[in-house]
This record gives sequence, structure tokens and C-alpha cells, in this order.
Amino acid sequence: MHKDWTNRLPAELPSPLALAYLGDAAYELWVRRFLIDAGLVKVKDLHRLAVELVRAPSQVELLRWLEPQLSEEEMEWVRRGRNANSNRCPKSTDVATYRLATGFECLIGYWTLTCPDKLELLQTYFESRLGNNRQ
Repeated sequence: MHKDWTNRLPAELPSPLALAYLGDAAYELWVRRFLIDAGLVKVKDLHRLAVELVRAPSQVELLRWLEPQLSEEEMEWVRRGRNANSNRCPKSTDVATYRLATGFECLIGYWTLTCPDKLELLQTYFESRLGNNRQ
């Protein structure tokens, strides 16, 4: 049985790194679903696009697009995720980009638990970036 995370105080929520862990998985699943819904069927194309969209620089680009639409509380979760020390950074990106991407993933984890309807903003972003190729 899943806990009800809505209306919880910030101190009652998982740590920023735990939220980023959840957000990483939730975001990748969301991207894969979007690509399949868009009509892509070749696994090679699905994989190539999914990898591109879940990379840290792409997450930071999306975060920058989202920022004007975020509440102060949501921005606080981005900051908490960004400032959380995970003691790791992939070789494929710099520390600043990786930390911002972790902030983005923390936000996605926060939304997944507390207000999943906010994930619809991702749909708006991807439709504007990639076009709506649904059939």
C-alpha cells in the first residue's frame, strides 16, 4: 500500500536525494511513454531520443523553461535537490549541470508524490519542443 504524500509538511517528505532518485525513474518513464505515444516504434529511435531527453543538459534546459511557472515551494525543492551532496558526478557532464539536473529530478519526485497533475507541464514542454506527432 502506498502512503498518501499530499498535504505533507516538507519535513515529512523523503530527503531531496530520495526524491531525486524517484524523480529520475519517473521522468525516464514519462519520456519513454511520451515517445511511444508520439508514434515512435523503432527501438533504436526510441532509445536515442530517450537518452538525449534524460541527459543532464536536457533536464537543465527543461528546468529553465519550468522555472517561471514554479511556486516558491517548488523552487525550494529544486534548491534542496541541487544542494544535496550525492558525492558523484558522471564524466559526461560538469558538476554545476549535474547538480541542477539533480534539482530537476528532486522536483519531479516531489510532484510524483504530492501533485502528479503538475507533470502535465512536461507534456506542454515536449509538445512545444518536439511537436505533437501523435496519430
